[in-house]
Amino acid sequence: MLKQSLQQKLLQKLSPQQIQFIKLLQVPTVSLDARIKEELEINPALEDMSLANMNEPKEEYPDQDPSEAGSEDQNTEVEDFNVEEYLQDDNVSDYGSSRGRGGDDDDERKEIPIAVQSSFFENLTQQLDLLDLSDKDRLIGLQIIGSLDDDGYLRRPVESLIDDLAFSQNIIAEEEEVLSVLEKIQQFDPAGVAARDLQECLLIQLRKKDGETPTIKNAIQMIENHLEEFTRKHYDKLERTLNINSEELKAIIDEILKLNPKPGDSGAATSKQMHVIPDFHIENNDGVLVLTLNARNAPELRVSRSYQEMFQHYEKSDQKDKKMKEAVQFVKQKLDSAKWFIDAIKQRQHTLLKTMNAIMNYQYEYFLTGDERNLKPMILKDIADRVDMDISTVSRVANSKYVQTEFGTFLLKSFFSEAIQTESGEEVSNKEVKKILAECIANEDKRKPLADEKLTEVLKEKGYPIARRTVAKYREAMNIPVARLRKEL
Repeated sequence: MLKQSLQQKLLQKLSPQQIQFIKLLQVPTVSLDARIKEELEINPALEDMSLANMNEPKEEYPDQDPSEAGSEDQNTEVEDFNVEEYLQDDNVSDYGSSRGRGGDDDDERKEIPIAVQSSFFENLTQQLDLLDLSDKDRLIGLQIIGSLDDDGYLRRPVESLIDDLAFSQNIIAEEEEVLSVLEKIQQFDPAGVAARDLQECLLIQLRKKDGETPTIKNAIQMIENHLEEFTRKHYDKLERTLNINSEELKAIIDEILKLNPKPGDSGAATSKQMHVIPDFHIENNDGVLVLTLNARNAPELRVSRSYQEMFQHYEKSDQKDKKMKEAVQFVKQKLDSAKWFIDAIKQRQHTLLKTMNAIMNYQYEYFLTGDERNLKPMILKDIADRVDMDISTVSRVANSKYVQTEFGTFLLKSFFSEAIQTESGEEVSNKEVKKILAECIANEDKRKPLADEKLTEVLKEKGYPIARRTVAKYREAMNIPVARLRKEL
């Protein structure tokens, strides 16, 4: 028998407008332009004022609380919408005028010269063309060069190269032929290119030096037969095996450290650097911090006039057939989408400024001095309570936004840290402890580096009673190796 019952539930659901705001909030400034261009392409009812006719009179977008945007019903009947809502003004966001307030150098259109230079692979191909090779050997050489990784290593097995030549070039090559061409390429610049592992890369570079000197001879022997002991810094064992003293070993190590372990990276190092565009700027104006938002976060957007005129035409028209209603319904959806996008951009700007202002006030002493010791312990909840927002909202702002200060450009996430209690009972940021730990390691005797147990004692003497495992965790977080690997001669 079928049983029926009534249940009452409370559910929380995000409206499309709230989802759009969340997605926009986590977008950094460097990607915001692309997101706006994408919206302009898919929604013809949205216009960028910077691209519009500058002779048109500027009007303002009607004020609306962005938090109320999600309450509108997208399924409203065509006859129920208010045409005047779209006809009042040009819907220019009222924050468009703030472009001059957060002035950025990017607003000035400057031509940046582009350096023209040969790529890593082009350089190798040019050197290959200088060799007196047969057509077959040249094709083998091109196959080898094309198989190199970005760091200059050949990690593809010779057997696979032979198969590639057979299938792609219809060339039947023997292993000896491929190895012969490979040896020639390994003599190209930069030294060490086309090596199959680190050991071969270092040996190629050492053998290009004067092999008659004892230091180079011992360096070749060390890399060839004792690479593991060298990487693990078992210096005592190396001295006994090679029958050398500490001064000779130091000269050998200095010679090896001059070698390039990644010969392919030298030409591409600059192109791989990430270009960071700060979202905020903090200036110290005679002891008073001034916060501004990057002008790119305040685009001048408005709802299209032509789409507004469609509503006017519909209001005056006596024709109310099905096709007309469908057309107007489409126009209304595009107008709603444009209005919601403008509201989301406006709410994004407000949230960014509010959150960053709270972070700046919380870490006021740090932004005045730039000294990490002035960083207070701060977690997401501390800022969320100040701005009366959810922790997830603060997290979205902190994880992908940068602030430019007089001391550099930093990710907002880097200002958050846990608290550690000193012997005096005062709570300090763990960043302060990390900085002191790094100073202790930097000032240690490199011949006898401090182990984690000794570093724990040093920090305790300075008033920071933390456990050895915490010291090890902080050291690993700063990419500092263990004491044995920090040892120098």
